Amino acid sequence: MSSSNYFAALSAINVNAHVEKKGRFSYLSWPYAVSQLRQSDASATWEVRRFEGLPYLACDAGVFVEVAVTVQGITLSQLHPVLDGQNRPILAPTAFDINTSIQRCLVKAIALHGLGLYIYAGEDLPQVGQSDAANDESSDTGAVPPKPTEAPSSTVVRHPSVPTITKTQMAHIHRLVVETGTNLRHMLDYFGVAELQDIRAADFVRVVRSLEKRRAA
Repeated sequence: MSSSNYFAALSAINVNAHVEKKGRFSYLSWPYAVSQLRQSDASATWEVRRFEGLPYLACDAGVFVEVAVTVQGITLSQLHPVLDGQNRPILAPTAFDINTSIQRCLVKAIALHGLGLYIYAGEDLPQVGQSDAANDESSDTGAVPPKPTEAPSSTVVRHPSVPTITKTQMAHIHRLVVETGTNLRHMLDYFGVAELQDIRAADFVRVVRSLEKRRAA
């Protein structure tokens, strides 16, 4: 493969037979993408970027992974959020979720060099008229859920010096509470806080995983 037109050569490859459909979304098989890349350029390499030693970056917006792929001496990287099967951000991912996102990120980084790039055309365009209750609930990530009308338990203790969850995390928990029909007051009492915004940052992962297990049951 000539280095002068390697992008044209990779982008001309028909990958349709190796595209997998999952719900409304299409994914190119990562083993095929790697195999085809290496057949086209045996010197091609890739790297999972690290963030302070970890293969992912966690921030208020979500969790992200990054993969850089080098073909013919040209390095291009792709940043990819950790998403669930509905392409919604997972704010408390498992090792499996992160590994899956790294594989998807690898395929997209390869696509930047041409292979299978066409299957992603229009993926970032808004889907007019297509929404669901979950998307509607999470659309305003800065919204603060209404305060419960019930009086807080006498056992609730405020810790003003302890870091609490962000507005984005609060909105995510609130959406899960609504989806699972969880009694908000009982959940707050269990974690020893008076209001949703008082949940400690250190407890965020526990809260989310508990609610996601309830949703999956």
